[in-house]
Amino acid sequence: MKLALKIMFVIFILWMTIGVFLIKTEHEKAQIVMGLGVFYFSFLFMPFFIYYRYRDGKYKKYILNDEKLKNAFKNVGKD
Repeated sequence: MKLALKIMFVIFILWMTIGVFLIKTEHEKAQIVMGLGVFYFSFLFMPFFIYYRYRDGKYKKYILNDEKLKNAFKNVGKD
């Protein structure tokens, strides 16, 4: 899965590079290429990356709960 993410990221970088080149050369389809690149990043790459990154419950340390909030407010006045 990590290899697939790397390949998808390289595809995105190449896609955006080609899009920038087309914009600089004032190609008629440049805006479409860039738009599809943003679509690819937003709806294909990012969900896949988020799933890979936060599977196995790794996200739980970032969730705020009452205990973490109480500890945070206890430490505020001690600085």
